[in-house]
Amino acid sequence: MQMSPNRVPFVKMHGLGNDFVVLDGRVDALPAIDAQLAAALADRHTGIGCDQLILLERSAIADLKMRIFNADGSEVEACGNATRAVGLLHGKAARIETAGGIVAAAPDAAGIAVDMGVPRFAWETIPLAYALDTLSMPVGWEALETPVAVNVGNPHAVFFVDDCDAVDLARLGPLIERDPLFPERVNVNVATVTSRAAIRLRVWERGAGLTLACGTGACATAVAAMRRGLTERTVTVTLPGGPLRIAWGEDQRITMTGPASEAFRGSFDPAAYGASA
Repeated sequence: MQMSPNRVPFVKMHGLGNDFVVLDGRVDALPAIDAQLAAALADRHTGIGCDQLILLERSAIADLKMRIFNADGSEVEACGNATRAVGLLHGKAARIETAGGIVAAAPDAAGIAVDMGVPRFAWETIPLAYALDTLSMPVGWEALETPVAVNVGNPHAVFFVDDCDAVDLARLGPLIERDPLFPERVNVNVATVTSRAAIRLRVWERGAGLTLACGTGACATAVAAMRRGLTERTVTVTLPGGPLRIAWGEDQRITMTGPASEAFRGSFDPAAYGASA
């Protein structure tokens, strides 16, 4: 069936339940994607529904470029689960340009393996509003205290707790996300280390809220645990949506491996969301 010239195709995908609407602008022209249109498409009641809208573009420095819009319309630097989804859609090994740097994705026996690059720990690269020890920040929000700050393409605060499921993350997450300490806001991770090779994790994602999975959150949490000597250099991080394998190599690069899936394909009329094709 031939698609109407006014309709824009999309692919709905997910990584462990963290779901995306993917628009491919490498060949066909797309409507201008701004915060308003991204948020409208992400709305689960009146739009297509997703945690993030992913826009693919041509790149002059990599195989393709990926732009990432959270459900509230804000554009962010990196998304590990989306990188796996884009790797699956691309169908072969690829270097992917993001606002957080170039990452690499390749098919793996366990799904898609993504080279997430080198984590950053300096306070000004998180960024924080002022200098603090990022391995044990002397700050707290009620029972959540002394987090580790890590930037893995986007900023994360990682709290280690006895039981991550007992934390009221829906209430505390937005308070921490928008605290003035984090001028670009922050992703909030609450983690429980269950062995030298395993971590349980829940994430409040800036601009998206509670999520079934967060790939950069899994990377940030794993590296934070390794820096504190709580785990070995390869761990399984289990989120509500399922497990990811995170390895931090001697070359300081993080490799994340896990599944990605295509859910369905469809199209939408930009005019229905106040945009023009």
